Amino acid sequence: MAAASPGGEGARRGRGDGRRWGGGVAGRLLWVGAGRVRLRGGVGAVWSEPGPASAVVGVCDVLGGRCWSGVSGMKAAQQLMKVFVTRRIPKDGLQVLSESGICNIQQWDSDEPVPKEELLKGVAGAHGLYCMLSDKIDHEVLQAAGPNLKVISTLSVGFDHLSIDEIKKRGIRVGYTPDVLTDATAELTVALLLATSRRLMEAAEEVKNGGWITWKPLWMCGYGLSGSTVGIVGLGRIGLAIARRLKPFGVKKFLYTGRQPRPEAASQIQGEYVPLSALAEESDFVVISCSFSPQTKDMCNADLFSKMKKTAIFINTSRGAVVNQDDLYHALSSGQIAAAGLDVTVPEPLPTDHPLLSLKNCVILPHIGSATYATRNTMSVLTANNLLAGLKGEQMPSELKL
Repeated sequence: MAAASPGGEGARRGRGDGRRWGGGVAGRLLWVGAGRVRLRGGVGAVWSEPGPASAVVGVCDVLGGRCWSGVSGMKAAQQLMKVFVTRRIPKDGLQVLSESGICNIQQWDSDEPVPKEELLKGVAGAHGLYCMLSDKIDHEVLQAAGPNLKVISTLSVGFDHLSIDEIKKRGIRVGYTPDVLTDATAELTVALLLATSRRLMEAAEEVKNGGWITWKPLWMCGYGLSGSTVGIVGLGRIGLAIARRLKPFGVKKFLYTGRQPRPEAASQIQGEYVPLSALAEESDFVVISCSFSPQTKDMCNADLFSKMKKTAIFINTSRGAVVNQDDLYHALSSGQIAAAGLDVTVPEPLPTDHPLLSLKNCVILPHIGSATYATRNTMSVLTANNLLAGLKGEQMPSELKL
C-alpha cells in the first residue's frame, strides 16, 4: 500500500503556514499548497501542527470534502470501518466508498495482483474486503482478517476464488456482480466465435508475415453460422444473451442443455432441450456458458470431444476448469474437432509455452469477457455498493446467498 506518514514527503514539504502534512488515509501525497491536498489513488491525508512530529491532530477526506481536527477528529477517524481494496479500480467505484463517510480505505495501488504477503497485511483488522476474481480468499486470508470482517465484495460474477464454506462458518456476507456483465460477455463470445470459425487471427497474421500473395479459392476458408446448429451449454442470462445475438446470423437450430429445462428462456430462441451427448453430436458450434461447480469440472473432456463433428467449433467463455485442456489439445491437434476459442483457461494467465498456444486452430484471449469501459465501471460501483450495504447491515443490491 502506498501511504505517507508524518515526517514523510508531505511533512518535508510543509504547507507554508506551520502545519505539516503526512500520511494518506489511502494513497500517496503528491503536492500540497494553498490549503489543498492532492492524492494519487487515495482519498485523505493527516496533518500536524508545529511541534513534535508525532502530534497528529487532524484527518481530511479530500474526495468526500470532510475534515476532522483535534482529538475529536482522530476519534472520528478511528470510528471509520477499515476497507481493504486489493487493486486499482475505476474511479467511480472508489468515489462511492470515499463519499460514504464510513470507510477508512486502504488500497493496493497497482494494476497487478496484490502479493499474498501484502494481502494478508492489508486485510488484517478489516471490516470489509473489496476483491477481484484473481484474489484467492482462503482460510489463511480469513484468519489474517480476524473477527472484524463483515463483508467480502468481489468485482466479478464468479465466486470460485472464495472459500465459501469458510466464509459461511464465519457469518461473513458476500456481494458479487451478476447481470451487469451479461451484454459485454455475450458480445465477446460472439466475437470470439466468429474470430475462431472464420480464422481471423490466422488471416491477420498472414497479412503481417507475407503469406498473403494472391487470392486463392480455398485459402483461409472457415465455417459460417448461416444454416447451422448451435448448442448452448448453460442457458442462463449470458447463454440466452449469446443465443439472441447469434440468431440474426441465420442459425437454423438452437440446442441447449443444463441442470433442467428452461422453457421460458428457450422460447425466445426456439431452443430445444437435449442431453449433453446429443448436443455434442448434432451441433456445428458448441458454446460453453455454464457456471463452475464440482459437477461441471472437466465436463468438456475426451468423451465430449469424441462425440463432436470434425467440423465443429468449440467456444468457452465461462470458466477454464470446465474444460480438460489436455483432452482439448488432443482433439484439436488430431483433427477430432475443427477449432476452439477460449476466453478462460487454467491457470490464468496461461504459460506462454502451453501446448494450446502452439496451435493455429486455437484462439485464446486473456479473460476479457466483461472488458468494456462502461461494464467495468458499473461493476466497480455495484461492488462498492454491495460492500457498503454489508458494512451497514442493509440489503445488498446483489448478494450471494450462502
